Amino acid sequence: MKEKAKNLGYTLTPNPLEVKGGEVEASVTGKIPPKYFNKKAVLVVTPALAYTGGEAAYKSITLQGEKIAGNEKQIKYKEGGSYTITDKIPYKKEMQVSSLEIRIKATLGKKSVDYAPLKIGDGVIATELLVVRDPRPIMVGDKFVRESTSEMVADIKYLMGRAEVRPTELKKDEIKKLGETLKAADANPKKTVKNIELSAYASPDGPMDLNEKLAGQRKVSANVYMTKDLVKKSKLTKVKDDIFTYLVTAEDWDGFKKLMEASDVKDKELILRVLSMYSDPAVREKEIKNISAAFEEVKVKILPQLRRSKITVKVLDSGKSDQEILALATSKPDSLSLEELLYAAAKLTTDLNAQLAIYQAAAAKYPSDFRAKNNTGYVLIKLNREAEAKTAFEAAKAIEDNSVVKNNLGVCAFIEGDLAKAEELFTSAMGAGDEVNYNIGIIKIIQGKYADAISSFGSAPEVNAALAKLLNKDNEGASTALNNVKSEDAIVYYLKAIVGARTQNADMLFTNLTTAAGKSAELKANAAKDLEFFKFFQDAKFKAIVQ
Repeated sequence: MKEKAKNLGYTLTPNPLEVKGGEVEASVTGKIPPKYFNKKAVLVVTPALAYTGGEAAYKSITLQGEKIAGNEKQIKYKEGGSYTITDKIPYKKEMQVSSLEIRIKATLGKKSVDYAPLKIGDGVIATELLVVRDPRPIMVGDKFVRESTSEMVADIKYLMGRAEVRPTELKKDEIKKLGETLKAADANPKKTVKNIELSAYASPDGPMDLNEKLAGQRKVSANVYMTKDLVKKSKLTKVKDDIFTYLVTAEDWDGFKKLMEASDVKDKELILRVLSMYSDPAVREKEIKNISAAFEEVKVKILPQLRRSKITVKVLDSGKSDQEILALATSKPDSLSLEELLYAAAKLTTDLNAQLAIYQAAAAKYPSDFRAKNNTGYVLIKLNREAEAKTAFEAAKAIEDNSVVKNNLGVCAFIEGDLAKAEELFTSAMGAGDEVNYNIGIIKIIQGKYADAISSFGSAPEVNAALAKLLNKDNEGASTALNNVKSEDAIVYYLKAIVGARTQNADMLFTNLTTAAGKSAELKANAAKDLEFFKFFQDAKFKAIVQ
């Protein structure tokens, strides 16, 4: 049987072998010709992958002759037979250059003999390992608005039937603050008084013509206070006549309704029903006065508040310039708001160390906001200071355990080699951004789930997205994706060279491999043993590129 071992047949699938999900699966089908297998013999067949420095065996199969009592696969003498061994072994980088050998041990009675190892396959395609392991953290943006508008409102109240501004009204805090706001804006070169709206009202009781007259007089008196007593006496240069707008409301039914809704006036629901039922002011007033007990409360609690002039001041703050913000962010960060600091770090400098210092200052000044700590971790990842980044992300999580932080902790787990934890965190972070989909795509490539990876990457023009299509045997899709990738990294050209080799496009292969080899000595060395290029190993152009 040993002498006739050359008559045994073997089929290897795939051939050459390939890495998938970090493992090398081999399916060996053996064929045994008729009149070969001794009826009392036992064969143990073991495929093994031999490489420099070691070997790894796949599972064995035991074959027995028809006169052997046992439960192993039986091979009959006259008919012969076949068997299949399918198994996986963990991949090691040394296996890229290797030989798949069949090892057979034959036993007949008490005698046994080892057949000479028979090579049935050369090497392992390890294209999966070209995945770029660059999981992406997520930075949280700022809410910085350079120009902002603030609004200050104050009321001047009047006695019933009167329109003069009483001195007691001008001593109220809201009126004092109104004056202070205008003075501060006038003194600040970055602030502009955009508009002063003066709205004068009369309460909705009494004759309409009287109320119209009162509202108009109240507008005049409030305007005199604003333009003469406040603006001129304070010498405000930014408050011009053209920024004033006026509104006169003879009977303030809208204000009446709002105050009524917020009040505890007896029978207020009945009064509000009157407002909804009647639109004519005279009818409304009559019906409300008919609710005598409630109207007495209305006269005390509601109507006096409607006899007023409302002054609304809008001030535009143009904010600091980029140069001012950056200078303060690096010299006096405590003088800036959180949004200014986040803006400065993200938008005004590309220096990672400068960004880190600003984010750390922001985290110290605003400890209750997770963004500064999260972004500190983001920059630390970029600086390859993963342990410190994880600490920063954990601090962010303690403030707000959200999807962004989960993704970023997943990046840390990935870097630490805990892919199961990374996948768990990425999955729980779904919806936080495209970065999450990208990170899951990397995991799926590593797991050998190429279709899932393609789904995760979507149409994003990414190297790994193109690799997933290449691994899924979609050469055309991979080529299209690679042509859309903006990166000039060596791996882009290397993958294009693989597409060229697979499609027998020699020009595509040699042009791109030349570029890849010029950019990366590591990929150049890999190409010399990469079975993707097996058919070109003896080509003079190929040899010239990889030597």
